[in-house]
Amino acid sequence: MTDLSADLVQQKQKLRERLRFRRRHFAANLDGMAQLAAFRVLPAPLSELLADHAIVGAYAAWGDEPDILPMFASVAEAGALALPHHAARVETMDFRRWRPDEDLVKGPWGTQQPNGDSPLANPDLIFCPLIGFDRQGGRIGQGGGHYDRYFTAHPDALRIGIGWSVQEIDRAPRESTDIALDAILTEQEFILCGDRL
Repeated sequence: MTDLSADLVQQKQKLRERLRFRRRHFAANLDGMAQLAAFRVLPAPLSELLADHAIVGAYAAWGDEPDILPMFASVAEAGALALPHHAARVETMDFRRWRPDEDLVKGPWGTQQPNGDSPLANPDLIFCPLIGFDRQGGRIGQGGGHYDRYFTAHPDALRIGIGWSVQEIDRAPRESTDIALDAILTEQEFILCGDRL
């Protein structure tokens, strides 16, 4: 690892610590009504976009990540929702179909995921969690690179980051392996980042 890449890794880690603190306090101080309203209904542009995609990828919220599964209730009921799945504590991640009447199990990273017997899926529209973001599509994730590797292997899938507005930063530091988002959805706005949407 060169000094430059080591500096970038250290810079990202400091940002993660600061942004996790910011996210934790923001989520803890949301009043009950704001919590109930946040991420419950898809904004119109996204509702229209969902109609054009056979399989939608989402995630089961962990900690103080926004809980987005209520937004996709009808998609899940129709069998068109897939969630990330890890077979073990390895670098690879896939997506598996999930319906609301199916239990989620604790995965090797501590997150909730579909059972390993659930059918594999390749979503063509993916809503992913993040620690930080910028308006150019830069994303800071947990640091494992799971989503970036998945995005690299599935370049045609549209990528929409999900986060609280307080997670925005001026510019996310980027490594060559970081894949830009097409858009970001916060509790306040829908931000287009590229020209694919």
